[in-house]
Amino acid sequence: MNGRELISWNMRRLRGEKGISQERLANEAGVDRTYVSRLERMKENPSIGILEKIANTLGAHVSELLLEPVDGEKLMQVPAGRKPKEKRS
Repeated sequence: MNGRELISWNMRRLRGEKGISQERLANEAGVDRTYVSRLERMKENPSIGILEKIANTLGAHVSELLLEPVDGEKLMQVPAGRKPKEKRS
């Protein structure tokens, strides 16, 4: 895996372990929700400062965002970034 893939994998892994949405992560880290989404989709190159904010919010050390997945490790289902729209009757 390259750096973007590792960051994406670990952000989603840590979010899944904490059970938090992209929106909550973004709010608590002080970044835009769409930026978190773009990081997880490997569309952005984050600065170390952004990675530190995200890691701190996830209760992790920044180095955890670069860990290789263990063989056979699968991502947990993580909450969506936004709440689904309610159906109107």
